This record gives sequence, structure tokens and C-alpha cells, in this order.
Amino acid sequence: MRALGLDLGTKRIGVAVSDSDGLLATPIEVVNRLGDIQKEHLAIAELVQEWEVSIVVVGVPYSLDGSIGPMAKKTLGEVKKLGDTLLVPVETYDERLTTVTAEHALREQGLTSKEGRKVVDQLAAAILLQAWLDNRKNLEDR
Repeated sequence: MRALGLDLGTKRIGVAVSDSDGLLATPIEVVNRLGDIQKEHLAIAELVQEWEVSIVVVGVPYSLDGSIGPMAKKTLGEVKKLGDTLLVPVETYDERLTTVTAEHALREQGLTSKEGRKVVDQLAAAILLQAWLDNRKNLEDR
């Protein structure tokens, strides 16, 4: 089962994909926000088809206390629209601090902020997707 992970940012959408066994997430690209959500969702639909994924996992930025803040509300609204566009299921997953984790990892590798901006969204999507894959695997193993 191959999954596509999305980190829905305000300027960019980070995209990651899992291997066909659903074990390892890899960052693949960024979809730039164009101000046209329909075109952005069609670009994601093309990635779903290209990578032959069976599920899309979208990170929801819940507040640190687990509540649904303004960004989480906005994301959940977009997830609904995305689900109406795609031919595969769309699932949400808690993505608290994935971008912070990604930025920290890039700094540890010595990338500057300018260099990091090009890949941080992809990396955040991969971190989110890997957490979802690991959680799914743990549930299956029980």
C-alpha cells in the first residue's frame, strides 16, 4: 500500500510518498500555492495517479493542547475539498511540530534558511507520513 503525505502550508504544499510496502516515507516535491485551490488539488490528483497511491494522508496542525485552532480548522476545510477531488481516501493525522522538527534536522545538516526553505515542506510531509506509517504498523502488530 503506497501512501502520499501532504503538509498543507500557506505558501507551499510539501509532498512525500511511501514505498509500495508502506514502510518508508520519502520527500518528493513541493506544490507551490497559486491562489487557486482547485488547480493545486488537481496537481495533487496528478501525483496520486503518477505514484499510484491508495491513500492520501494530510497533516492537521492541532494546537499543542490538542484543540482545533484556526489553522487546523482551515486545514480540515481544505481536506474536505481535497477529498471531493481525489479518487482515493483522504485521512488526517496530527502533525504538531513536524515543520519545527524538519527545520531542526536541516539546521543540523548545515543548511541555511534560504536553502532549507526549498525542502522543509517536503521533509515535514515525510516526517508526518512516516509517523502515520509507523502508527499504522504498530496498530497492525497488536
